[in-house]
Amino acid sequence: MSSLDTPRCHWSYQSWCKTRERRDARPRWRNVASFDPVSFFLAWLAAPRRVGAVAPSSDALAKIITRDIGQTTGAVVELGPGTGAFTDMLLRRGVRQEDLTLIEYGSEFIPALQLRFPGIRVIWMDAASLGSSGVFKPGEIGAVVSGLPLLSMSPRKVMAILEGAFSAIRPGGAFYQFTYGVSCPVSRPILDRLGLKAVRVETAILNLPPATVYRLTRRNPRPMRSIDHAREADNLPVD
Repeated sequence: MSSLDTPRCHWSYQSWCKTRERRDARPRWRNVASFDPVSFFLAWLAAPRRVGAVAPSSDALAKIITRDIGQTTGAVVELGPGTGAFTDMLLRRGVRQEDLTLIEYGSEFIPALQLRFPGIRVIWMDAASLGSSGVFKPGEIGAVVSGLPLLSMSPRKVMAILEGAFSAIRPGGAFYQFTYGVSCPVSRPILDRLGLKAVRVETAILNLPPATVYRLTRRNPRPMRSIDHAREADNLPVD
């Protein structure tokens, strides 16, 4: 090897080391590849009603469903994270790993989530058991992001999921849900029974298939009208 070759080899090695140091310095959740689309499709074939989609959620959908969430939101729960597309975006929005909890029922997704997001709590659990699990205290959660296929679930199960979530969501908090349907995936009778309202956020046209995001929140208490006061006064006992 000539003297002219030696510096070049040394420079190449140093550059490789520096590049590797920079790469290793990145958060681990940015280094691990996402669950590949083929595996996701196979998971859908095995359980289409539970997985609910033939491909992972797009970056466009992830941006819409998480756009109102950030570092000041506090504790955030993700239901049905699947491959972690929304999880990745939540971290980019500034949500701390210690403030994020993933609840996933598909056992095929659990190892990939734990590998990709080692600092985040991942719980293998049916989202319908959220209220009875005791995992969260009342008012502990600032927001819930849901990737669950509510349209393929029974009304009883949808009610259990929403009741459990809102039992832990603090006042002013919200439940974010996307759907491939043409309207809100939570029916009006369920919204009325739970005292919730749903507002359409935006449609991710570039998602496959296109998906619409809804924000569910508690309804404001109905102000008592004067006639209601009069009726209450009529029912008061007379001294």
